[in-house]
Amino acid sequence: METTISMDQRKKIHPSKFTLWVAIASIIMMFAGLTSAYIVKRSQPNWTTFEMPVVFWYSTAVILVSSVTMHLALRAFRQRERVKYRTLLTITAILGIIFLVLQWSGFSQIWSTGITFSGAGGGQFLYIIAGLHGLHVIGGLIALILMFFRAFSTRLRNYNAVPVEVMATYWHFVDLLWLYLMVFFMLLQ
Repeated sequence: METTISMDQRKKIHPSKFTLWVAIASIIMMFAGLTSAYIVKRSQPNWTTFEMPVVFWYSTAVILVSSVTMHLALRAFRQRERVKYRTLLTITAILGIIFLVLQWSGFSQIWSTGITFSGAGGGQFLYIIAGLHGLHVIGGLIALILMFFRAFSTRLRNYNAVPVEVMATYWHFVDLLWLYLMVFFMLLQ
């Protein structure tokens, strides 16, 4: 009887993971709607196209590397390699900040070409889509920073992997979302 209950509990998804997956599904629907609207509005007169700044390729490389470091951080946490976990988590957070700085640079370049938030050129969609992605990255960075402080805390010795797994899943999702947006904007140039 006891083993049956234990096996049933293992089959259930942790509430935090379930909440994350619901949030990810919502975010996917939001970005699907926004990118669909972008495609529809693109056929209007006065739509302005833009050239993809080269800095976006660098930011893409940075966020992909950050996904690898987050994966390795999770593995280190599971193997209870605390120093390695701390280092990889720190690198992931730094790479996330670098990604945001590169994104800011790229969108500043687009802004300087005259594609702004106002007007009929479609800048609103571009900046709203990119801005929402940026907000999701900032949310992930805040969570990474909180995890960073927990990792260096001398009071906390909890080896519960669920928060790290949730963070890793979210970070990979945000990375994949940027890849989708990058391909989306490249195809519509």
